[in-house]
Amino acid sequence: MTKAIRMHARGGPEVLQWEEVDVGNPGPHEIRIKQEAVGLNFVDIYQRTGLYYKNDPLPLTLGTEGAGMIDAVGSEVQEFKPGDRVAYASAPLGAYAEVRLMPSDRVVLLPDWCSSQLAASMMLQGMTAHYLIHDTFRAEKNHVILLHAAAGGVGQILTQWAKAKGATVIGTVGSDAKAEKIRKLGADHTIVYTREDFVARVKEITNGKGVDVVYDSVGQTTFMGSLDCLKPRGLMVSFGQSSGAVSAFEPVILSAKGSLFLARPSLSHYTANREELLHRAQDLFDAIKTRKITIENSTTFALKDAANAHRALESRKTTGSIVLVV
Repeated sequence: MTKAIRMHARGGPEVLQWEEVDVGNPGPHEIRIKQEAVGLNFVDIYQRTGLYYKNDPLPLTLGTEGAGMIDAVGSEVQEFKPGDRVAYASAPLGAYAEVRLMPSDRVVLLPDWCSSQLAASMMLQGMTAHYLIHDTFRAEKNHVILLHAAAGGVGQILTQWAKAKGATVIGTVGSDAKAEKIRKLGADHTIVYTREDFVARVKEITNGKGVDVVYDSVGQTTFMGSLDCLKPRGLMVSFGQSSGAVSAFEPVILSAKGSLFLARPSLSHYTANREELLHRAQDLFDAIKTRKITIENSTTFALKDAANAHRALESRKTTGSIVLVV
């Protein structure tokens, strides 16, 4: 028997329990992974509380990101073999486990230089940043972007990728220390939202013109202000809701504020087929290997201490990524 974190009810971090589970053998198109590291992301909190996956049957094992070594493959799997090191950042749920099964078409082979802990700290966040800056909005030179939670895992990667593409980056953060961190990563302007009105500061920085795009993973507390930061025909990209779900609003508001566009993307739709998954993963690996993007050391917790890791993430006192070490 092996162990996993399971929840038998929705709720706070205390519902996460360390229990024995029976994993079994892989099906024809599955692989079995002996995991070494598991990525913790804010979407896990949404799943724990029932904001997402609320109808999934309990007990439930959370997590969609991890890395480790294959110890068994299904009869129809040809791309991988036992001993291969792999990583993933997609459904199905079940990453908070010492050993797990995964569909073989949802994992990627790790380069020799990439540790499991590094992979688990950046696969989901890195591929999210990739689609946001390359596809949802193709940021280029002369574009000005506003990025909320810029010191978070996605924010740090997106800042660096946007700068590599020549864009001007305005990042909001919660403290001076976080502001200094993202300035070192290339951010052109920082706004400490705990003491500054980010809408007024964006207007000041852009001489009243506004920004081309807002990347907002905060949600409820920033959404309407973010719309006010956009130039006419600008794009609002809402890709998370760490402060709570966005309140209902009339679509005519988008017209009144300048014929704005609104997108609510998800990584799953930008890695829906294997070719796209491999493309994004390879671009991410290349960017890290060539130092176009650097990944800061992750905060680590033992997998069995997942509840404490959730508390740390919800406190918003961490920067970068959190990894559960198996």
